[in-house]
Amino acid sequence: MASPEEVGMSSERLQRVSALMKRNIDDDLLAGTVSLIARHGKVAHLEAQGFANEEAGVAMTPDNLFTIMSMTKPIVTVGLMMLYEEGHFRLDDPVSKWLPAYADKSVRRTVGGRAVTEPAARPVTVRHVLSHQSGLSIRPPAGRGGQRSERPTTLSEAVDAAADVPLAFHPGDEWQYGASTDYVAILVEKISGMSLDDYLRDRIFEPLGMLDTHYNIPESKIDRVAAVYRPTGPTNTIELFRAPAFREPTRYFSGQAGLSSTAADYFRFHQMMLNGGELDGVRLLSPRTVNLMISNHAGDNLVYVRGPGYGFGLGYGIVMDPGRATDHLSPGSFLWGGAWGTVAWVDPAEDMLGILMMQITSYGHLSVRQDFSTVASQAIIETNRHNAPAVMGYQSRY
Repeated sequence: MASPEEVGMSSERLQRVSALMKRNIDDDLLAGTVSLIARHGKVAHLEAQGFANEEAGVAMTPDNLFTIMSMTKPIVTVGLMMLYEEGHFRLDDPVSKWLPAYADKSVRRTVGGRAVTEPAARPVTVRHVLSHQSGLSIRPPAGRGGQRSERPTTLSEAVDAAADVPLAFHPGDEWQYGASTDYVAILVEKISGMSLDDYLRDRIFEPLGMLDTHYNIPESKIDRVAAVYRPTGPTNTIELFRAPAFREPTRYFSGQAGLSSTAADYFRFHQMMLNGGELDGVRLLSPRTVNLMISNHAGDNLVYVRGPGYGFGLGYGIVMDPGRATDHLSPGSFLWGGAWGTVAWVDPAEDMLGILMMQITSYGHLSVRQDFSTVASQAIIETNRHNAPAVMGYQSRY
């Protein structure tokens, strides 16, 4: 830990982060949070508030584990980009190179109220699945009576079962958040010859010291897993949804979701990204590849889940227009969150990152994730804006 002033931030103004979390907890909108802010490679704020399990009276601590849901996606994306750097593929290679059943895809359209299909205008490429422009689904077609076939037990089974499902649109023509990162995951497995679980552990988690990040949480760590809550009633006060938030051991290692982690582990991953692909002497990616990932690949196709002002790179949303974006971050900042409330953002222009861990099944009524970036950014008293990244046409910090 560093003092906030050591990294150009105000201790007094950082107390607003604590106050923001306390308000949401006191109003019974959240059970507990872990918030982390780092600048210039040093953690200036790390605080746990509230409860990991309110009913059991278990206080939240900085080392609680959280189900990070879609914050799995950037990690899996980095895994594939490491293989890209080794020369295993080009971004515009068709995915059918590894998934032959995905050649010659059709596209589903509605004409005159009837569902019809037509040949896809172009193949689905690696770039398409990395940037959510593939049109792919992971849901297998319905069986007799409209019932889904037996639930796949591995990602490979799910991908095989979905091979005949028509695309939602012609690849590259639209942006649609969804199943694409499962295809990133299966490409990692096909190219590396390893399960996704083993690959991420051997190539990312162990080298970076992310020893609390797992698909299957060890029994010895179950008591550290934060409970999940859900909003109820007209005031959205919370009730217990699941405790602890873990599943039985799985062999279905999804690229969309599935990992559990801690604020400290996720900090190490994103400090690596902020450093241009390196942390503590361990390099996973080159600065050029990091810059490629945080460039806008969606063009004019984007109908972004967070609203206007954003682009989308490879695994991350990108702040393109701070005047329209809902996150108070510099142009070129990159971020992603999870369906149970977790969020992480990186602001290269200010050499700063933030991580907020919480567990709530629905948070559309809350502004705490966006407010977190606001109260973190307002604590900066020594700006660092000459290092803005290339995404917005500034000189790259990488």
